[in-house]
Amino acid sequence: MLRRVGPIGLIATLSACTGGETPTPPLPPTIEDTCNAARYGDLIGQDATALEKVLILGMVRVVRPGDMVTMDFQPERINFGIGIDNRITDISCG
Repeated sequence: MLRRVGPIGLIATLSACTGGETPTPPLPPTIEDTCNAARYGDLIGQDATALEKVLILGMVRVVRPGDMVTMDFQPERINFGIGIDNRITDISCG
């Protein structure tokens, strides 16, 4: 037996399906090396102090474990990820 659902019931049903959370927009795909991150690839695995010896002209962000970072996407910015052992774990644009 089918039961008719009113507008309030329909809204409640739909919000239950989505979990009530607003989906976050996906970041733009990084297809190109827009910040020349590949140039610094040899730094991966080195101690974070290695960054002090490299001259980087432009925007740089160093992200350590537990750091809060903004969600803005800056294709020309180089991000250096630092692990808990103080070593450079990844380099990306954004």
